[in-house]
Amino acid sequence: MPNNKIITLFVDGASRGNPGPASIGCSFVNEDGEEIAFISEVIGSVTNNIAEYTALLCGLEKALADGITHIQVKADSELMVKQMKGEYKVKNEGLKNLFVQTFALSKEFKSFSIQHVRREQNSRADELANLALDSTI
Repeated sequence: MPNNKIITLFVDGASRGNPGPASIGCSFVNEDGEEIAFISEVIGSVTNNIAEYTALLCGLEKALADGITHIQVKADSELMVKQMKGEYKVKNEGLKNLFVQTFALSKEFKSFSIQHVRREQNSRADELANLALDSTI
């Protein structure tokens, strides 16, 4: 994959209960709008915010492992996006370690951006997260 291409990473975390059974969904989309990879995994019993950060962390790890250097992230978690942009502080102790790891990974890309999108614009990542949860029932 050419390193100058911008990949869009859609991420979502799901938790049935808060905390409760949780999963992540990540969809990697190329510049032509085609999904080139995805992640759909159960992550145990955690809060929704932890699931959201875990989705972002796993997505960024896969992107780096696959040689992606330019990434734009889209997520429907306004809290996570504003924390990653430095607009909100991370006050929750359970999120601090995930935030630190994720923020550090974001700096490894030649270009990184993160944007809040409405839930309906993040439907594939949501679908992937829910498919993982549904498969464990």
